[in-house]
Amino acid sequence: MAADHSFARELGDFLRTRRDRLRPQDIGLEPGPRRKVTGLRREEIALLAGLSTDYYQRMEQGRDVRPSDHVLDDLATALNLDDDERRHLFALAQAARRPQRVRRRRAPERVPDGTRHLLAAMNTPAVVLGRHLDLLAWNPLAEELFGDPNQQPPEHRNMLTSLFHDPETRMRCPDWEATALQYIGMLRAAVATDPTHPRATTLIGELSIRSADFRRLWARHEVRETVHGTKLFRHPQVGEITVEWGSYPLPGSPGPVMFVYTAEPGTPDAERLQLLASLRAGRTRRDGHAESDGHDTHTGHDRHGRHLGS
Repeated sequence: MAADHSFARELGDFLRTRRDRLRPQDIGLEPGPRRKVTGLRREEIALLAGLSTDYYQRMEQGRDVRPSDHVLDDLATALNLDDDERRHLFALAQAARRPQRVRRRRAPERVPDGTRHLLAAMNTPAVVLGRHLDLLAWNPLAEELFGDPNQQPPEHRNMLTSLFHDPETRMRCPDWEATALQYIGMLRAAVATDPTHPRATTLIGELSIRSADFRRLWARHEVRETVHGTKLFRHPQVGEITVEWGSYPLPGSPGPVMFVYTAEPGTPDAERLQLLASLRAGRTRRDGHAESDGHDTHTGHDRHGRHLGS
């Protein structure tokens, strides 16, 4: 069976963007007055990695080249890749040299009952995301922080889809582009581990057609496997809240991941989260119904626990 040429092209594009990022002075060269490219030349990267210029050029062109792990390691060093980028380089190379296969049927991503019960019991915002950033489940405080996912059809409950197409999500996200790059980096990492997943193909295709911003940022080939960080939200009533977030994979790998948003006790941000909880409680009393227990509409699942967006 033939190798997957689409990922050979993806590998070539990734190498090109990383080469363009470097500057001659990064490797001790003088820029020179006649230099026509802003980044390094192909022959310079090839020399640094101990490769022939022709071989490296064929890699960037997405031609049928299958580099060894030793070559990939030398390229990662020459391109000054960080740990996430190095892993991504190896994953793309493995995908590119893997024979094309008939697409297999994949089971829908599920959120265990115990996880949904835990979400409902937590006194801080938390969500469960699928491998491709689909919003699978959330608790009431996450609904307050992010906005009500029930306002979106189940198939559109995705962090990237919301970020690029929902005006309220953009309003709540002051550091919009940084967040978009973070999500895009996570998606790229997921795609590299399962290149033919139909959900990835559909999501990337739809976003590419509908959003020039997505096309621009996707072309940067950012890749990140961040498991914690900080995020700034702008709430229409509470104001700006900076939270710390951490990710916790659910049983089964790869699979859904829980993201929990907290603030250091005693800080203004912690007080704003408490105010958020008070607003939620007041709204619940006015609406005359109990808060979400982590089931049905508030989890994006049907009564059998299946993800409605799958």
